[in-house]
Amino acid sequence: MSFWRDKRVVVTGGAGFVGSHVVDILKQNGAEVFVPRKRDFDLMKLEDGLRCFLDAKPDMVIHGAAYYGGIWINQVHPGKIYYENLIMGANVIEACRLAGIEKFVGVGTACSYPGYLEGNLSEENLWDGPLHDSVRNYGLTKKMMQVQCWAYKKQYDFNGTHLILTNLYGPLDSYNEQRSHVVAALIRKFVEATLEDKLEVEVWGTGKPVREFLFVEDCAEAIVRAAEIYNDVEPLNIGTGIGTSIRELVELVQDISGFRGELHWNTDKPDGQMVKILNVNKMQGTLNWKPPTDLRTGLEKTIKWYRENKQEADARF
Repeated sequence: MSFWRDKRVVVTGGAGFVGSHVVDILKQNGAEVFVPRKRDFDLMKLEDGLRCFLDAKPDMVIHGAAYYGGIWINQVHPGKIYYENLIMGANVIEACRLAGIEKFVGVGTACSYPGYLEGNLSEENLWDGPLHDSVRNYGLTKKMMQVQCWAYKKQYDFNGTHLILTNLYGPLDSYNEQRSHVVAALIRKFVEATLEDKLEVEVWGTGKPVREFLFVEDCAEAIVRAAEIYNDVEPLNIGTGIGTSIRELVELVQDISGFRGELHWNTDKPDGQMVKILNVNKMQGTLNWKPPTDLRTGLEKTIKWYRENKQEADARF
């Protein structure tokens, strides 16, 4: 990736789950990377974002900073999630425009897709219906970044792209019970069950829903590739295109973690959408790339990392 040699890049959220892996790849390829920290640059304030970009003088900004989490966070802080992500996204893009940044790359989420569509979701489906009630406060804020890039392209010839990420897992994720998503929550549950010699682990739902899971290191590689190659204002899905049932996921985590007890499926808990997978044909064609890490290999790496870093991982909020 000689493209990145001597390029200056700001990565918001560069100390977080996805961003830290993006920063590693950029540095390995010769980029000079700056990660703004909230104590120095509060991206909720337009003047701080503008000051950051004028000081760092980047060629590109990759905006990965976000306030998000699992079911608990969305239930307890829906307004905070909405307000902070909406304002931060709008401010970062406006600050990029004012500072004359060559390119903006927005990191979005599959939560932005209509919540009641089943099956493979193509970029053309983004506006085909309302979001799922459980995530519309977060998903809409990311969707608005794509709208802002479109509007700014039309009025200011602003070069902004929007990437839609599927479900992620891997090292440096949050395994905190109040913040974690499905893979991290399952890994913690099964690893702790083995450490405590439990006889049973409870999992929610029937296990029938089908989802897609992307290893975070592969996701970071895709983001960096898209930042180099993709210059269209229309969104680009980032995923595997491979569906895995929740039951298959649970059984994989159970096997790799070494848990030999019983599973209790609590079918009183809701399943949600039955099938949600991103169509990645456009990604594969545009980036000339497919994620190299299969689910079992990614889970093995992640569970090994979690065992070695459990205290830190559990505290990461």
